[in-house]
Amino acid sequence: MSFLHLSVVIMVKESRVDVLIIGAGPAGLMCANALAGAGVDFRIIDNRPVGVAAGQADGIQPRTIEVLQSYGLAEPLLKDGAQMHLCAFYNPGPNGGIERTGRAADVTAPTARYPFKITIGQAAIEALFVDSLKSQGVTVDRPIVPSSLEITQDSEELLDPSSYPVKVVLDHILCSDTAPEQEIVHAKFVVGADGAHSWVRKTLGISMDGEQTDYIWGVIDFIPDTDFPDIRNRCAIHSSNGSCMIIPREGDKVRFYLQMSDKDVMDPETGRVDKYKASAEKLIEVASKTFYPYTVNQPKEVDWCSIYIIGQRVASRFSAHERVFIAGDACHTHSPKAGQGMNASMNDTHNLAWKLAQVLRGRADISLLKTYELERQKYAQDLIDFDREFSALFSGKPRTSDNEEGVTHEQFLRAFQASGGFSSGIGVHYMSSAIVDTTHQGCAPDIIIGQRMLPQMFVRAADARPIEIHDILPADTRFKLLLFVGLLTSEQLTKVRRLAEELQLPTSFLQKYDYPAQGKAQSMFDVISITAGHKDDVNFLDLPPMFRTHWSKVLIDDTDVTGRLGGGAYPRFGIDEKEITMVVVRPDGYVGMIAPSTALESMDKYFGSFLKGKTLNLEA
Repeated sequence: MSFLHLSVVIMVKESRVDVLIIGAGPAGLMCANALAGAGVDFRIIDNRPVGVAAGQADGIQPRTIEVLQSYGLAEPLLKDGAQMHLCAFYNPGPNGGIERTGRAADVTAPTARYPFKITIGQAAIEALFVDSLKSQGVTVDRPIVPSSLEITQDSEELLDPSSYPVKVVLDHILCSDTAPEQEIVHAKFVVGADGAHSWVRKTLGISMDGEQTDYIWGVIDFIPDTDFPDIRNRCAIHSSNGSCMIIPREGDKVRFYLQMSDKDVMDPETGRVDKYKASAEKLIEVASKTFYPYTVNQPKEVDWCSIYIIGQRVASRFSAHERVFIAGDACHTHSPKAGQGMNASMNDTHNLAWKLAQVLRGRADISLLKTYELERQKYAQDLIDFDREFSALFSGKPRTSDNEEGVTHEQFLRAFQASGGFSSGIGVHYMSSAIVDTTHQGCAPDIIIGQRMLPQMFVRAADARPIEIHDILPADTRFKLLLFVGLLTSEQLTKVRRLAEELQLPTSFLQKYDYPAQGKAQSMFDVISITAGHKDDVNFLDLPPMFRTHWSKVLIDDTDVTGRLGGGAYPRFGIDEKEITMVVVRPDGYVGMIAPSTALESMDKYFGSFLKGKTLNLEA
């Protein structure tokens, strides 16, 4: 008798992609949206069947609003979110309860375009990105779990941006009684935006350096029933029964952050925090003691509640070989009360995405990607240092007659106001690098190189329409060259025309490093001219054609027809209207370099340090 032996061959799907994004929280979705707009080939996967439904992060800082505006995504948040303009401070009073000891502007950053914070649920923020991606034909692949990741050790392959040196095995999760289907993905780059317990970070063996505090906090989202007068303002409450922060939310909702005692949340047998002990009822019970003599009644409905211990850690590295990157909570964790987590996460990938796009297009050297870790790791460490001080002050016992060593209102207020530039995101300052050159800072001393371009109203020369400069600096991967051409006297126009002739030479950076637009890939530069003078006197057609590439690209430093908007930019920035000053704004909105028109060799050197000239890559 003979037998027929059958062998079954299981075919594993294999695919290639330029960028694989692991994790569809705010950091991953920001990255996906930026890459989609740039026309980059990418995939975004997530291990959850659906996105966040309730809770999690909820605060959008002023700088992050500016960033979202640069992608055309700020309007829904401005319309639907709660805006925090005022912060109230409460401390122990003589009657054993709390009393208001002061109020202050919630945002202490004078240059903020949006001088307030917006609060809205993380689910709404994620939906904003998901809808934007859907309009571009992109969806999040879910539920998918990565099971292995390998990076080649071949140094030549790692330095070749056209290679696929990262292999990731993905498990497609099917029905509960079905084994997952596997897929092998070969990627040029991987972005791990998979949260505080990041699988990508652990797989790469990257440590999280820092510490966990002893502070235990509860958080609850609900519609309050209370006689507390500042319930619609942000509040910092220090009471003898613990501290609380109030965050007004969209609609009638409010979020409470409540300091918990060990006995509130500890399991007496194990000595560990038991999250199940911190029920909504328990959190409101703690709030009732903290708010005395005001009342907080048990709500009819609670959206979400949780408990956490503050940990403050930063990853030792943000990438492996500049081929696999980690972003967001995967590389920094901190307390949520300063409202930094989601903001820092989205700004991580806002920083990274344009760099990936230019490297993948062959326009920038792969060394540009080193600046991601250089810039964002220092920011994360600064964030942790700030958070450590802020959390200690917020979680510390208030000063009373029984506790002379406690935190005073004045101490807390000073720290609150001093940290405004940092906590708002407005004061982020990137250090000198290939893309931050401070050599000619003196040309415009009040436009700080390494910080984001200041908001400023101008008047458009062609139609006298008032224009906010941020509105013509979209996050579209282009470098914006702001040419402050000064007061257009005949002598000045001669200098302007001479500069145009120099910039048209083949050796000029504007010729060597510019590329024609192809599909979604924009040209490398967008030139915007800004004149001094009065709108009645400026004829924008006097400028050479290369300085007025479109009628909308010439602005005047003057007020609008009402006399209320615009004007004063030249003196505000410290720019001499008798000179020509060039300001380079990076694709992420940060100032990379400033130079006088007489220092074109400095501009050539700046762009040449990280861009590839067309002669080196004629087919890009």
